[in-house]
Amino acid sequence: MVLAVLLLAHDGAPEDLPPFTAGSMLTTWQPAVLPLLGATVAGALYLVAVRRLHRRGDRWPVGRTLCFVLLGLGSFLVATTSALAVYDLRLFWVHMVQHMVLAMVTPIFLALGGPVTLALRTLPLGGRDALLVVLHSRVAKVVTFPVVAGVLFVATPFALYLTGWYPATLHHPWLHELNHVHFVMVGALWFFSVLGIDPMPGRVGHPLRLIAVFATMPFHAFLGVAILSESTPIAASWYAEVEGPGRVWGPSALADQHLGGALLWASGDLVALLVLATLFVQWARASEREAVREDRRLDRLDEAQARAGR
Repeated sequence: MVLAVLLLAHDGAPEDLPPFTAGSMLTTWQPAVLPLLGATVAGALYLVAVRRLHRRGDRWPVGRTLCFVLLGLGSFLVATTSALAVYDLRLFWVHMVQHMVLAMVTPIFLALGGPVTLALRTLPLGGRDALLVVLHSRVAKVVTFPVVAGVLFVATPFALYLTGWYPATLHHPWLHELNHVHFVMVGALWFFSVLGIDPMPGRVGHPLRLIAVFATMPFHAFLGVAILSESTPIAASWYAEVEGPGRVWGPSALADQHLGGALLWASGDLVALLVLATLFVQWARASEREAVREDRRLDRLDEAQARAGR
């Protein structure tokens, strides 16, 4: 996927940054080339495919286009080029917001955009066949199965913050960037399989998808509480170095970490509730369509019986 190559230029801990305020959030940007290029290419390909559909007389929901281009790719750019990217090495809670955007917000809206469905409807025959081969491969069937995708989605933040992985991402720029890509890809596997807009080899019915989302809801809260209860900052040596004796703005390393844990706790439940609401709406609409189909079938059966009686 295109997102696999969206790497953010990163040169280590930022120096001499102004205090993080609402003003700096709006004015401090880091125009990283690869995220901008990747999002531009992905958005252009999507819009070209939509235009191709319209030219041949087919319709594509405007809402899906807005979800993919404006909200999906837009949130990705905010996370990787705005102040969230500038301060993510300096403040743990800013990193946590960036994490939530890349792992939850961006993948949800990319999934709601239905890019796989759009590709299957617009690609030439050879490209469509190649995409179908990938979708029906054994690897795709395994990683998109909700249980597997859910375990990966839940296990990633635990492995990141409760092991040496997170401190390593702070000290190694290439690992820091791969971590961003990992957030998006794991989130995409989970939300593409759960929301079910696109054809997925491991797709299950709405009841099982609801159960899967319910099952994953508590884990972000558990991890948030675990981070809140820590008495020693994660990556303490790193934050002691970047905080420095001369910095007079921002919370202490431990208070910063507790704020990040609280954000993880709250945002995980909020996103899960939004996904549950979306699934309920999808289920209701699917039930309505099924009822309409059944009514038509019964009408045709009545007409056939009437003709047979005559």
